[in-house]
Amino acid sequence: MKINKCFLLLAVLIAFCTQAAIAASSYAVVVSKSTLNDIGWKLVVDTLLAKHHGKLITYETNVTQSLPSLRQLFPRYTCFVSPPDEVTREFIASVHRLTRQYDDDPYCDTFWAILTGYNSANALFIAKQNAPLTVHKVAAHISFAFDMVDEAIAYDEVVKNKTVRKEAGKDAVESKGPDDTTKAMVDAINQFKPDLIIASGHASEADWALGYTYHNGKFQSKAGHMFGKDLAGNLFPVDSPNPKVYMPIGNCLMGHLKGSNSMALAWMNSAGVCQMLGYTFPTWYGYSGWGCIDYFVEQPGRYTLVEAFHANQRALIQRLLTYAPEAATMEAPLNGHPQYHGSLTEAAKSDGITREDIEGLLFDRDNVVFYGDPGWGVRMAKHPNAWNQTLTNHDGTWTFTLLPNRGTETFAPINTNGSQRGGRPIIEFFPRRLQDFTVIEGHDLHPVFTDDFLLIPLPKTCDTNHSYVVKFKAKNIR
Repeated sequence: MKINKCFLLLAVLIAFCTQAAIAASSYAVVVSKSTLNDIGWKLVVDTLLAKHHGKLITYETNVTQSLPSLRQLFPRYTCFVSPPDEVTREFIASVHRLTRQYDDDPYCDTFWAILTGYNSANALFIAKQNAPLTVHKVAAHISFAFDMVDEAIAYDEVVKNKTVRKEAGKDAVESKGPDDTTKAMVDAINQFKPDLIIASGHASEADWALGYTYHNGKFQSKAGHMFGKDLAGNLFPVDSPNPKVYMPIGNCLMGHLKGSNSMALAWMNSAGVCQMLGYTFPTWYGYSGWGCIDYFVEQPGRYTLVEAFHANQRALIQRLLTYAPEAATMEAPLNGHPQYHGSLTEAAKSDGITREDIEGLLFDRDNVVFYGDPGWGVRMAKHPNAWNQTLTNHDGTWTFTLLPNRGTETFAPINTNGSQRGGRPIIEFFPRRLQDFTVIEGHDLHPVFTDDFLLIPLPKTCDTNHSYVVKFKAKNIR
């Protein structure tokens, strides 16, 4: 009997250790050896490793040197810890490309982000964020789907004087706002204490023009600090330490770090931004920026912000595969406007997709960055979605079910402001990696399977009498 108890204890211990190993392998921290030798940045790395039970991967001089270790570990989350002077356009593009090389398919294979900051202390503040954030309050200088959020204060970069206020439990109300919205936007960030900031309009690495079609003030940054400067030259400091996320979905250059005065660093250092995305070049096509709002804001509660960013990236790759398969594995030059001279599919011709569209997708694929800890969970507060989607598993048979909530308008765009809006495919991330897929039901939905997600092209119309179900068999990868 004692022997049986010992065996039982040993079995439990082995099972525990196995689960611990699996948990440990789900998060990787990638850092250069020189950065790890810096005491301040090592503390950032150690904080992430302890928080996520992560694995450390180091490299000598080039981040691509981490690929063999990443392939072996195959983490669900990959955090690249880098001081701002390491985070160049080339570094960001390299991260995009190597995270698509964990296996042989052209999709990204992990939820990645680059954790940086104005300095190591700022980066440590970001790394220490532990409690999940639910987005209840939104401050925006853009028009968006206000009915998808609890509360909002929004001004408009296109329509002068347009102000929208959404209070909890009430409909959004439009009113006339100031000619110059600089102080109003600073007050919204400082006093309203939003969980999310959404922005568009002209921008550079060191300033953001609040008016896109009319004369307005601007935001500027210097030495890690953000301030508004109105048309009269008055300065209004941004001081908003509550942890938040930032979506400059239509801004040029907001993700490019160009010295200590860069806006992205000021957003992190003086505005409490712990996760953000941003273009590293002037944006002109818009798929990678505007699509994030389709997944995050307009499907509230379904995805974390990092999942929404990566869902949109996977949608972009699928779009390339559908319309120009040669382009999906093409390494486009980082020159702001890649050239594509390959062929287009019949689907591209029937859908009106041109070579310029393919070039726009290639541009967006590697020139938008995600900053922060990818393991920090940030979700919109729940609101009714256009459809409900569920994934269940019973003895290796998986069932994905979609239930329309808006009748024949279920798959119609929620909001069309911006560029490349709507039409994003349905994406369901698997709770664990799968392989050997056999479709039992739902061939007509044209499902696409990879080891970590299911993608279904968005139907052009919704038939409320149709069953939107994909049933399949799959095995765990271990």
